[in-house]
Amino acid sequence: MRTPQHPIGSGFGPATTAQEALDGIDLRGRTAIVTGGYSGLGLETTWALAQAGARVLVPARDPARAAAALHGIEQVEVAPLDLAEPASIAAFAQAFLESGAPLDMLVNSAGIMATPLLRDTAGHELQFAVNHLGHYALAVRLWPALRRAGAARVVSVSSRGHQIAGVDWDDVDFVRRPYDKWTAYGQSKTANALFALALDTRGMADGIRAFSLHPGTVLGPLARHLSQAEIAAFNVHDAQGGVIVAPERDLKSAAQGAATAAWCAASPQLDGMGGVYCEDCDVAVLEQTGRFGVRPWAADPDAAERLWRLSESLTGLGLP
Repeated sequence: MRTPQHPIGSGFGPATTAQEALDGIDLRGRTAIVTGGYSGLGLETTWALAQAGARVLVPARDPARAAAALHGIEQVEVAPLDLAEPASIAAFAQAFLESGAPLDMLVNSAGIMATPLLRDTAGHELQFAVNHLGHYALAVRLWPALRRAGAARVVSVSSRGHQIAGVDWDDVDFVRRPYDKWTAYGQSKTANALFALALDTRGMADGIRAFSLHPGTVLGPLARHLSQAEIAAFNVHDAQGGVIVAPERDLKSAAQGAATAAWCAASPQLDGMGGVYCEDCDVAVLEQTGRFGVRPWAADPDAAERLWRLSESLTGLGLP
């Protein structure tokens, strides 16, 4: 049954941290994979899941750097993975499947934002390739492990940036239209939300539920392609140059920004639910305008099915 896209009254809010979202939840004996889990929001998500008792596997393009960032966090392992390289995704997934372990939580937290025009080896625009296609391929290849868990969750970190643009079905790779880095980012974040909706439809019979989310505005590694002037336009610094933390304005710390991903991955409040876009540790409202909520084009079941078919075509991968 499709979950309605409206708040459930979780009792949490913008200032909730990842640790608070998981307070009292015991994840011992459960396994999570967190892409991008060694920096920024991903690192906070990894830490919160591990603190709750989960074994967390963190895939990384640079395993040595990831291991250094994660040093001292118990029950965390690192493995090589490049989301822009299909062969790397296949190798990572195959190694995990051969371990025989069930996969209880897949948190797709890795991403890039507002890059210059770059393409992967197949020619796909890189923000769409990394933020969506790579995670699509990873989830499809890990499907047997998700099914093995019996009650698994796939969490895709989208963004309020989805409000910038929907998916351009006629030119997803910016071959004919002029490239705009923010339009490309918005398209990839809409894809994250639609992916969760389509995956949830396919997985619910096997206990696999999916969620997407806006983490909040957090100044971190995702902003590495922005100029100082572009960062200043977000009004994230005070007069002394310090980073403003004002969750009521959506300006969050990394721990607050990771809260919704952790909540979606493990909270029993979401048992039996799925396919919805969340923010501030609750299901978001469906909104046509305004800063909050999810736009209709990112919560459209027909568009979700269209994206799934496109993803199958572009990757050559589908579910059995």
